[in-house]
Amino acid sequence: MEESLKRIIENENTPAYIFDIKTLKNRVKYIHSKMPKDTFLCYAIKANTFIVKDIENDVDRFEVCSPGEYEICKCKNIDKDKILISGVYKTPSVIESMALEDDITNFTIESMEQFKLIKGLKTKNQIKLMLRLTSGNQFGINENEIEEIIEKNKEFENIKITGIQYFSGTQKVSLKNLQRELDYIDEFIKNIKEKYDFSFEELEFGPGFPVHYFQNSEFDEESFLTEFSNMLNGMQYKGKKILELGRSIAASCGKYITKVVDMKINKGQNYAILDGGIHHLTYYGQSMAMKIPKCAVYPERENTGEEKWNLFGSLCTINDILVKQFPVSNLKIGDIFIFENTGAYCMTEGISLFLSRQLPKVIKIQENGNIEIVRKHLDTYKMNM
Repeated sequence: MEESLKRIIENENTPAYIFDIKTLKNRVKYIHSKMPKDTFLCYAIKANTFIVKDIENDVDRFEVCSPGEYEICKCKNIDKDKILISGVYKTPSVIESMALEDDITNFTIESMEQFKLIKGLKTKNQIKLMLRLTSGNQFGINENEIEEIIEKNKEFENIKITGIQYFSGTQKVSLKNLQRELDYIDEFIKNIKEKYDFSFEELEFGPGFPVHYFQNSEFDEESFLTEFSNMLNGMQYKGKKILELGRSIAASCGKYITKVVDMKINKGQNYAILDGGIHHLTYYGQSMAMKIPKCAVYPERENTGEEKWNLFGSLCTINDILVKQFPVSNLKIGDIFIFENTGAYCMTEGISLFLSRQLPKVIKIQENGNIEIVRKHLDTYKMNM
């Protein structure tokens, strides 16, 4: 076990999120190394807002989907030219504030209403628009609506259509499906060029690279990324390509630690109660407790005389189960479980306010090994007082 992580476990109260910045930066470098040299990276900060400043110089763009996320970037002094304002719901007042007061110039268009609103703004700087092409859900606009905008693009005084954006989901493991999506976009861009003599300068594509969270889960990521890179190189479109990633960038830098606070045997089953729970740990999605996650126990022990323990959180609901039948020997109250790959969504998607328990501490391990307390434990009940 790394010394910095060991110091945190031995000296800091649980539950807590831990983000290793060296691991984070190495992850971004790795993704860059596997993609074509002219490929850029956009980080979707909804995956983990705590690490934005740490990778400001490592990624090319930040996708911001809410006023709160924008305020985080603003507070962190993120270069405004690297911020892309996205999201299905952009209120008129928020758009006007960003564009007129803060001089934000990069926006996506998720509806014709958003387009009309931005088109009507009188800004001192030209606004650059990415048109989001829907994949068949609530996001983006249809092909004919994009064509309607492109057909009239020369009439717009204060806006410039710069690119097209496409994203259909996450945890994609099928290279065939990714190839099908790229072929579809390629053909659409080609048709726009032929019909309207218009070329998109940028293509932002969300590949939804998978993260494998469970033990005994085999996945040859290197071969997967190499093949996807070949797909990008094979596209007819030769403009700027930007990959929008969140989970794939942030997941591996995070660990979540939670302590055993009670133990019991009910009707022949072993139950360990932890001071964390599903209000903090949601990154397994619908597979929560159905598989054994990548997880370690501290103090470390040899795998002899293993018993099977059901790991439950501290919430008063039968649904608060983290792992079923986790194999561990000589488990004791006070032992620490270390859940891996918790750097993405874990701390942002949880039902954190349920039962008004404390929000976990947030800790960073800097590249030099120094430990930084980003947020102390936060009492949620004070939000109702």
